Amino acid sequence: MVSVDVIIPVYKPDEKLNKLLTALETQTVKPERIIIVHTGEVLSGEPDYLAKNICFRKIEKGHFDHGGSRNLGASLSTADVMVFMTQDAVPANEYLLEKLVAALGMSECFGMAAVYARQLPYEDCRAVERYIREFNYPAKSEIRTKADIPARGIKTFCLSNVCAAYRREVFDQLGGFVEQTIFNEDMLFGAKAINAGYGVVYAAEATVYHSHNLGLCDQFHRNFDNAVSQADHPKVFAEVSSEKEGMKLVRYCISRMKADGKLYLVPYFVLNCACRYAGFFLGKRYRKLPMWLVRACSLNKRYWD
Repeated sequence: MVSVDVIIPVYKPDEKLNKLLTALETQTVKPERIIIVHTGEVLSGEPDYLAKNICFRKIEKGHFDHGGSRNLGASLSTADVMVFMTQDAVPANEYLLEKLVAALGMSECFGMAAVYARQLPYEDCRAVERYIREFNYPAKSEIRTKADIPARGIKTFCLSNVCAAYRREVFDQLGGFVEQTIFNEDMLFGAKAINAGYGVVYAAEATVYHSHNLGLCDQFHRNFDNAVSQADHPKVFAEVSSEKEGMKLVRYCISRMKADGKLYLVPYFVLNCACRYAGFFLGKRYRKLPMWLVRACSLNKRYWD
């Protein structure tokens, strides 16, 4: 019997965290433990957090790190499979953990390191964000290995810790997540696994609700941090193309707008893409910018302290 732990880094949670914890209680595959790595806010007057199988580990806000906080959670787990989730992702049904574990088990002969879930938009998700979700998280599952790099480029390394399951033995063998990274700790692990000869599964049948209605400035800041992480790890990202995948996204979204009779969204979408690209362009060149401008452009300002 495969054992499963769920690890959730928590920082300034909202009501979605309670929905997530409630949904985990109804899963057909029960997690042995839910490990919450938090900065203190999670404990303030929330009786739903007192379940017996929840383990808490508090860290200081200044030490909250995308990779390091998750590695801390992993160090508290002894399960065969570790499922990392974000506090704002809610399982779409009771089969999430079952589907994730099955995807890892079925693909064992391929030497898979991890599997990540499909992200469905919340009801309040705006149309443009829905189209982007459709492109990034399609209805068809797939397996990616090193052989896919020439054709898929950076998409080969995609692995989202919004909801992803990791085979424990491979996670430990590869040294877990990169620490002190501003973004992309999941994709960096995906690249490490792919280049080590393992593969990554995208399991479309494993679904969570997760979406954001980010403003144009937030898109700029988010893509700045994304590019900073790529600039900080040139050995991973230098030989794979990001721009080609970006153009595919643009073509897909505009075709969906046309099919839905929503071409009036094109001007906003173009502006959205311009903000994303501007953030990415500057982030790739952040070392040439003064620190005051870097901090102004970054979403994660604590990273620069």
